[in-house]
Amino acid sequence: MPRSCQCASRTGPIVVGLMLALSAGLAEADVVAVVSARSPVTALSKNQVVDIFLGKANRFPDGSLAVPIDQVEGAAARNEFYLKFAGKSPAQIKAHWSKIIFTGRGRPPRELSGSSAVKQLIVENPNAIGYIEPSLVDGNVKVLLSP
Repeated sequence: MPRSCQCASRTGPIVVGLMLALSAGLAEADVVAVVSARSPVTALSKNQVVDIFLGKANRFPDGSLAVPIDQVEGAAARNEFYLKFAGKSPAQIKAHWSKIIFTGRGRPPRELSGSSAVKQLIVENPNAIGYIEPSLVDGNVKVLLSP
């Protein structure tokens, strides 16, 4: 058997395994932007959601206060949210907030550990907005946007 065929036959299963592992990790990290079911906000554009989470806006379109709730740094849901909604990597988000904090122009969103904690706070506060896995969506929250 030619050398190129031997190499391909050995690396094929490895490549397939890596692709499956990566796709499984991405499927688990799908997120949707949500607010409390009691919130008057019914829809936001991707740009509006991103502006709230990047500190560029602090109000919903109706004028009510928008309180973004982030997940902790390094959380798969957080990485997925910023990548899919803002097109930014974790390093870019960290750099963004470092600059904002250094210049005194704002503070990053409050961080909670996990989607369940985020959902609980959103249910309790109609001004809060966050992101959670779609499997946690129920009658207590409204989906504003999916990637």
